[in-house]
Amino acid sequence: MEGDRNEINHAIFLVVMGVSGTGKSTLGAALSNALKLPFIDGDDLHPPSNVAKMTRGEALTDEDRKPWLARIRQTAVKSILDQLGVPASTDIEPCINKPETRRAMDKFEEEGMPVEECRGTISPLLSEVQHRPGIIIACSALKKTYRDILRGLTRPTSPSPCCEDSSDLNAVTIQTWFVFLKGSKDMLMDRMQKRKGHFMKVQMLESQLGTLESPEDEPDVITVPIECSTEEQVRCVVMAIDL
Repeated sequence: MEGDRNEINHAIFLVVMGVSGTGKSTLGAALSNALKLPFIDGDDLHPPSNVAKMTRGEALTDEDRKPWLARIRQTAVKSILDQLGVPASTDIEPCINKPETRRAMDKFEEEGMPVEECRGTISPLLSEVQHRPGIIIACSALKKTYRDILRGLTRPTSPSPCCEDSSDLNAVTIQTWFVFLKGSKDMLMDRMQKRKGHFMKVQMLESQLGTLESPEDEPDVITVPIECSTEEQVRCVVMAIDL
């Protein structure tokens, strides 16, 4: 059990965060390939009621978000335990192979540098971090209270809808990093207006920017400008984690 605990302490949970339009899924997919870790788009873990509200252009309340954030945390812990072969009593099915995640990877490849070439350019930086168990999840995580749930520091009073018994997962401590994709309002608006097939409405960006509480003064946060290329963003994250 001591060996399992040491490996869990060595694991890493990367949350790629920011408002809509910053490229969270694209960077998450690129990091997944560079670090050889599973990637999930946190939007895939929203319950249908949340998706329906966002499709109608309605903002989610904190009560809507809390079980979703808890599910993201529990999914991350479950994935890491699975990688280590450590049994957990709770059965969560991460949506790693969903079409939305595949589209993020396709978008990354279409933007220029092929996935394997990108991995080659940063390979000198991939020392022990590439061997660590872990997971990458894209999630807006706009408020500190949301991030504290993702860190496992606070737990919603109502259980996550993904499982009935999450006590084992809630008790696990894993290192959690936030990759904050930061950009100007003008650039974000331009990106949003060019996107197709996403349930987030352009007019909701104003609300998200107003809600955003910058994480830059919090521990284990990596700030990445959205103006940088995907390759540069991956390099920035890898260098920060491998300190």
